[in-house]
Amino acid sequence: MHTNLASILHQADLISAVQQQQVVDFAQAEGASVPAALVQLGIIGSTELARQLELIFAIALVDVHQYDYGACCKHLNLRDLVLQHKVLPLHSNDSTIFLGLSDPTQMHALDELRFASGKNIEPLLLDNKQLEAAIRRVYGSDIKGAEQSQRSVSDADLVELVDLSDGELLDDATDLSQDSAPVTRYINQVLMDAVRKKASDIHFEPYEETFRIRFRCDGILHQHATPPAHLSRRLSTRLKVMSRLDIAERRQPQDGRIKLKLSAALAIDLRVSTLPTLWGEKVVLRLLDSSGGSLDIDILGYNEKQKSDYLAALQQPQGMILMTGPTGSGKTVSLYTGLSILNTDERNISTAEDPVEINLPGINQVQINSAIGVGFAEALRAFLRQDPDVVMVGEIRDLETGGIAVKAAQTGHLVLSTLHTNSAAETITRLTNMGIEDFNLASSLSLIIAQRLARRLCPGCKAPHHIDHYLRHSQSIPADANLYQASDLGCDECNKGYIGRVGIYEVMPFTRPLAEALMRGASTIELQDIACQQGMQTLQQSGIEKLCEGITSLSELQRVLHFSN
Repeated sequence: MHTNLASILHQADLISAVQQQQVVDFAQAEGASVPAALVQLGIIGSTELARQLELIFAIALVDVHQYDYGACCKHLNLRDLVLQHKVLPLHSNDSTIFLGLSDPTQMHALDELRFASGKNIEPLLLDNKQLEAAIRRVYGSDIKGAEQSQRSVSDADLVELVDLSDGELLDDATDLSQDSAPVTRYINQVLMDAVRKKASDIHFEPYEETFRIRFRCDGILHQHATPPAHLSRRLSTRLKVMSRLDIAERRQPQDGRIKLKLSAALAIDLRVSTLPTLWGEKVVLRLLDSSGGSLDIDILGYNEKQKSDYLAALQQPQGMILMTGPTGSGKTVSLYTGLSILNTDERNISTAEDPVEINLPGINQVQINSAIGVGFAEALRAFLRQDPDVVMVGEIRDLETGGIAVKAAQTGHLVLSTLHTNSAAETITRLTNMGIEDFNLASSLSLIIAQRLARRLCPGCKAPHHIDHYLRHSQSIPADANLYQASDLGCDECNKGYIGRVGIYEVMPFTRPLAEALMRGASTIELQDIACQQGMQTLQQSGIEKLCEGITSLSELQRVLHFSN
C-alpha cells in the first residue's frame, strides 16, 4: 500500500526518488498513510495533493462537510475498518456505500468494506486533512501503541440481548465476568472511544424508557450513545465486575477502580462510582491521566506575575500552599506541577490522595482507604514521623486534617493541599469556619490559588466578536481590545470552535497585611480588597485578560465564571 501510491506519484514527477523513499520509510515507521506522510514531511500540501490525485485517478474530489458522515458511520457500524484503513463512509443507500478516502490505491480496504457491509463501494476522494479531522470527530484521536480491539458492537446488536435476572445477579462474580460477549465488547468499545476523544468522565445513565451514555470533553457533556434501556442492569453489572464491586448490592453507592490495558505497555486508570437512582444504577467513570505528561507550568495559563508568585511559594522551606475551585477545575494538575518542580533527590516528598491520579517517580504516594482506617489525617500523622520535606494532602475535608496540616506547615514542612471554595479569600473563611484558629492560619499560610478551566478558541477559525460599549464598560474590557468568538461550525482542527482548555487563576500570596487583617477578624470581602490592592488579579480580571489576548471567548467566560451581561 505504502509503496504503491508513492511510486505512482514519483512516476508522475510529483515527488523525487529520494522523497519517495522518505515517504515510504516515514509511513512504515509511524504507521501513517502515504498522503499523511507527504503532508507531515512538508513535501506537498494536503489540498494540492488531493487535486493532483483527482487528475491522476479520475475520482471525484468532494468536500466532507457536504455529507452527514457521522450518522452514516453510526448506521453502518464499520468502526474498526474505518480506523484501520483511515477511510470514511460518507453516505449510503440500500446497495451502495460512498466511501471517502485520501489514497486511491487502497483496493484491499474497498474489498474488506464490501465484504463486511455486503454493499457496493463507490470511492470518493477527500483532502487528507479533512479526512483525518472527520475521523477524529466521529471516533476521536488515535491512541499510539494501542492494540486493535475486537469487532465493534452497535446499539442494534444489543437489542436482542435480555436483561439479567435477579437470580443471575446473585450468582458468583466469576461467572458474570464472562458476561455476554457483545456486552463485554460494547463496554470495552465505549471505554476506548472515551480515551480517543480525550474525555474526562463517562456517564452511564438509566431512565424509565431510555438509556444514554455521555462523555465529558473539555468540560462539556456530549451524548455518545443510546443503547437499549432494558440492558441498563447488564451494562452496570459488567462495569461493577470490572471494578471488583459487589454486583448483588444495588441499593448502596459503591466506589471502585478499573485499569484499562490499551497495549502491553500502555494502560489507563478509571475511578468508578455507582449511584442507585429511580430507574437503576447510574455509573460514572472518571478517566485518570497517570502519565503526568502535561506538568509544565508554562502551558497551564499563569501570567508572569502569577507564575512568579507560585514559584516563590514553592521555594519556601515551610508554609502552606492551597489550591481551590470546584471539581474538574484543574487543581490536581496545578498541584502536581508544583510537586514535579520540587521533586529532586534532596527532598523527601510524600502525598496522601484519594485517588492517586498521576504517578510521579521519586514521590511517595499513599492511596487513602477509609475502609481500613487510613484517612487523610492518619496518613499525615504517619508522614510527619518519616522526616518529610514536602507533604501533599489531597483535600482538607475536616478540622482534624486541617489542624495537622497547619501544624506541619508551622514546624518546618512545605504543605500543599486543596479545598472546594469559590475564591482565594473565601478559603480563609472556610478554614476558620472549620475551627482552625486565626493565629495558626496567619503563621502557616503562604499562598492560595483559586482556579477555573475555560475552553481555548481554535486559532484557525476563531471569528472577531464585536460587543457594545455598555458591555465593555460593565465587564471592564478595554475599548481597544480585539475580541474573538468561536466559529459556529468549527474547522477541521477543532470541536465547534474550541480546542483544549486554559487555566484562569486568582493567585493570593498571604502577606503580612493579610495576616494582620485575619487576626482582626476581617471579612472575606475585606481580605479580597487587601489582596487586590497588593496586585492580585481576581478570577474575573484574569479571565478578561485571557479574553483580550484572544485565548477564549466572552460566552465561555460567562459559562465558567458566571459573568452578567
